[in-house]
Amino acid sequence: MQLAIFDLDETLINVDSDVEWGRFLNDEGVTGAKDRKSRNEIFYSQYKKGTLDINAYLEFVCEPLKELKLDSLLAYRKRFIEQRIKPNILEKGQALLNVHRKAGHEILIITATIEFLTKPIASLMEVEHLIAPIPEFLDGSFTGRTIGTPSFGEGKVVRLTQWIENQNKIFDQVSFYSDSHNDLPLLLAVDNAIAVDPDPLLLEEAKKRDWSVISLR
Repeated sequence: MQLAIFDLDETLINVDSDVEWGRFLNDEGVTGAKDRKSRNEIFYSQYKKGTLDINAYLEFVCEPLKELKLDSLLAYRKRFIEQRIKPNILEKGQALLNVHRKAGHEILIITATIEFLTKPIASLMEVEHLIAPIPEFLDGSFTGRTIGTPSFGEGKVVRLTQWIENQNKIFDQVSFYSDSHNDLPLLLAVDNAIAVDPDPLLLEEAKKRDWSVISLR
């Protein structure tokens, strides 16, 4: 069986959902969101440059989960999906998912954006399998921490390896679609690497390695 892996942000959707979530909370007037806005943009700039400290970033993005009541969080998330995600789902990306479905391939989304945000997005795309950072949830509320290895950089390789070990299937070919040079560790680990609307650093690497380069925009 073939496994088709997709990055999410700026690959299947036209935005970075993590960054957009921070902007959304600020626009909603959530307490503390305005103070986090500048930090959010700094982290995003570091991500683009390849200098992001993923642990510091995850601690930052989990702050609202810890501070807000669960019912408020769920209400904000529902509006966020409707207002900021649905309009930015790429039609060509959905068509590509359907190509893999019709071919009988297993489909997996792997992302560095927390599961709280990405699980409903994956469900919206009818993708069952998701690997994402998992916010810790104890006694009815989020703790502000995450569990296990963050699925970022080399961590995506670690998490994918763990995921495959738990599947009762053998994948004879693995493909990975991504827009970001931060995903080079996993792109180098799979059988078929595809650069999707790649950033300049990934485009340079894709040309050097003769990888496929496609656009879903």
